[in-house]
Amino acid sequence: MVRDLVSGSTSSSEEHRRRLVVLAYPVYFELLAGVTAGIINMIWVARLGGAAVAAVAVATNVENLLLGVILMAGSGTTVLVARARGARDGAAVRSAVRGGLALWALITPVVAVGGYLCREPLARLVLGGGESDALALTTGYFAIALPGMAVYFATNVVDGILKGAGDTRTPMRLALLANGLILVLDPLFIAVLGLGVRGAAIATVLGRSVALLCGLIALRRNDLLRAARKERGSGRRFGDDARRTAATGFPMAADFVVRMTGALALVAVVARIGVGEVAAYGIATKAMYAATMAFYAVRQAAAIHIAHLLGAGRDERRAVGRQALLIAGALGLTAALLLFAAAPWIMRGFGAGGEVADAGALYLRCLGPYLLLLACFIALGGVFEGSGGSPALVRITAGGVAAQLALAYALSGMGLPGVCLAMAASMALQCAALGRLCRRTQQPAVRRVTRVAGAGVSRRGGRW
Repeated sequence: MVRDLVSGSTSSSEEHRRRLVVLAYPVYFELLAGVTAGIINMIWVARLGGAAVAAVAVATNVENLLLGVILMAGSGTTVLVARARGARDGAAVRSAVRGGLALWALITPVVAVGGYLCREPLARLVLGGGESDALALTTGYFAIALPGMAVYFATNVVDGILKGAGDTRTPMRLALLANGLILVLDPLFIAVLGLGVRGAAIATVLGRSVALLCGLIALRRNDLLRAARKERGSGRRFGDDARRTAATGFPMAADFVVRMTGALALVAVVARIGVGEVAAYGIATKAMYAATMAFYAVRQAAAIHIAHLLGAGRDERRAVGRQALLIAGALGLTAALLLFAAAPWIMRGFGAGGEVADAGALYLRCLGPYLLLLACFIALGGVFEGSGGSPALVRITAGGVAAQLALAYALSGMGLPGVCLAMAASMALQCAALGRLCRRTQQPAVRRVTRVAGAGVSRRGGRW
């Protein structure tokens, strides 16, 4: 009997691990494709001069920050659809989809219209009163890109619905399609038609628009969503659905924005060391994206999987958390070893040389402990997101980012290795806090999850 129990536990672990991998790898390539779009634009715009490069670089950073706003709708929709799918509640699926779309309709006009009207003041703000050429180019890019955020936001919500329905491959294909179109349209609009920086914005919006149309077709063809459309409504209004989606997704969006803000603030600390170190830090951070996106892919997979299980009345957060940690830990260790071994070649691949290349290679080789801890923290965060425990996660992240900046400032005299030490120490504190949170909220041996139409969450919320 004991052997049967052990065998059943092993089989369950293997099933959780397999499911996480199946969900995560398309998400990874989707996230990687999103960064590639900015790189493609930078490559073609680089031929237009430094002012053009600065305009696109600044606009890309603004876009990344705005992504945190719509994550409230996209991530919230993913979790709610996954819970409803687990509960086999078609009315709750409809409610979750309506909530995501309603929230998109509320957020988009503020960003798209408000951004267009404030494009020049925004350009001045992010450029810090830079040269007039860069200001004019950035303003021109914003005139197209900010209204185009309506498309970007809609795509994020469509992706969130599909992921909640258990389909992570279609969002990956849509991201690859958008990038392929941008790759073709960039030279056409930038060089052939001579539209310069504006051409880069037009190409990006058009590529994403085509991908969005294909995503809407995929929504119409999805079996789960087609069945849900035949269900009778839940009786809730659009406003209620939107509030519920916002309440679910806000902590996830806040976590992303806090981390992005911390990364930008860390640049100011690195600037105290020297200009060469700033360049080295910037290049190394881009190289690190390939690793950190894998961690976030595991996080999304864990959130989808645990939300689906809770909706089905199965509270297996401990088992899923262990498998997420196992996968993320392996990814973190692999990334640390690869960056350590390939650091000089990575810096040269980005065109760095001399002191910048040496500083960047040293930084990459010191990142190992930080990457391993970051991988574990981010992956385990997916379990909290899928089970409603994100608010506690945001508090830990905010405290960790504050500690990181304070430690980096204090250790900046050691150069970039001191910054790496501060990052690792801060992440160790965050992991310790997360571990303590897990221990404090112990999971009972047997507990049925209260299945609420469209929620599928326990009365004890995000506890383990």
